[in-house]
Amino acid sequence: MPELRKDPITGRWVIIATDRAKRPSDFIRQPVPPPSARVCPFDYGNEHKTPPEVLAYRNGGGRDEPGWRVRVVPNKFPVLGIEGDLNRVGEGMYDKMAGVGANEVIIESPEHVMTMGELPEKQIEEVLWAYKERVSDLKRDHRFRYILIFRNHGEAAGASLEHPHSQLIALPIVPQRVKEEVDGARQFYDAKERCIFCDIIREENRAGLRLVTETERFTVIQPYAARFPFETWILPKRHESHFEESDAPTLANLAWILRATIRKMDRALERPAYNLMLHSAPVRETALPYYHWHFEIIPKLTRVAGFEWGSGFYVNPTPPEESAKFLRDAGLP
Repeated sequence: MPELRKDPITGRWVIIATDRAKRPSDFIRQPVPPPSARVCPFDYGNEHKTPPEVLAYRNGGGRDEPGWRVRVVPNKFPVLGIEGDLNRVGEGMYDKMAGVGANEVIIESPEHVMTMGELPEKQIEEVLWAYKERVSDLKRDHRFRYILIFRNHGEAAGASLEHPHSQLIALPIVPQRVKEEVDGARQFYDAKERCIFCDIIREENRAGLRLVTETERFTVIQPYAARFPFETWILPKRHESHFEESDAPTLANLAWILRATIRKMDRALERPAYNLMLHSAPVRETALPYYHWHFEIIPKLTRVAGFEWGSGFYVNPTPPEESAKFLRDAGLP
């Protein structure tokens, strides 16, 4: 019989269809297509095809020249514009503001065909340092209230280029999805004087049913009310609300756990397309005792259809207990 499960953070209900559980082999794959022959603006030697870099880690060469290991550039086709004021105004009963923000691309490697599961651990660590540096810099701009980092891997996940890269978007508002998490976590803390994320980490480590793997610093789980099959969360064990406050040992261990988790997915699900998102506390907030930064990874295995869009429910055909077992059985790199 299907189960209704309530997400303890947001209060969102999810249907877990336990009576028609699917194995990884049951899904229709949307694999990452082979590299195309077109010229890639992120390749070595094509630095002139991107806007001027705002950050680079280099072995040699000058700015906007070959020799870099990780490179950050403004998006050539940004979602929001960096210049101008917000100009909040009312239009009748409606509110609007200028589309001010920042949109940057983190080019993760000079190698065109590398995936995150194939990148060396040290390379991923440098990518994480680039995330930290750019968030720390952009949060000084008081127009911005939230900075989202995400990675689209594969055409089905929205990636337009094969070259390994992620993106950063600084926003003048806190997104609703994040606001739900923060508000839900605050309500739990007000009632129990405990962090709900810390409680989840303790419970999942104790029960082990939805635990994928753990290290001294991180816990990887399939969330209890997973919206999608094989939805995966990576949570730091040490309470920390802002990712950009992470120290060097944390980023080093996070590089290992990210690589290991993606490699597990690649093995269990035959290299699926996926979306990876970093949720951190809003940048205008001080350290929050009730919120935990974390990564969410969602493989593109199913499609959201009319019922989901119309009702707000998600139908997950694979119980998270089953998907956690599949990923545990995939082994370690």
